[in-house]
Amino acid sequence: MGYVWPVLLLVGSNLFMTLAWYGHLKFPEQKLWVVILASWGIALFEYILQVPANRLGSLVFTVTQLKIIQEAITLLVFVGFAWVYFREVPTWRTGLAVLLVLTAVAIVPRKEEPPKTEPPAARDQ
Repeated sequence: MGYVWPVLLLVGSNLFMTLAWYGHLKFPEQKLWVVILASWGIALFEYILQVPANRLGSLVFTVTQLKIIQEAITLLVFVGFAWVYFREVPTWRTGLAVLLVLTAVAIVPRKEEPPKTEPPAARDQ
């Protein structure tokens, strides 16, 4: 369960973030200050989920892993949001881009796999 909660919290966080950043585009007639305040109000919920996601996630993932996972989730959430909210149907290029980011998630070193380094004596010679 240690790996699941951070990912679920990141998905929820990204749903709020995407809505805060892009939801107002459907309301171009609204004054800018109104959409800024609305976006900040929505973003509060993003942070309420993001901070514990990173805290819990750092217990089981490296910080780099956590960031790459977050970016992959951001792309997946955004593609779904754009499809549903703006009716932008994903193309094969969109799918390939997301697949490349998911590949990064798969290849980044795991927390239990520390990077291999040379012994200090070998570096000094």
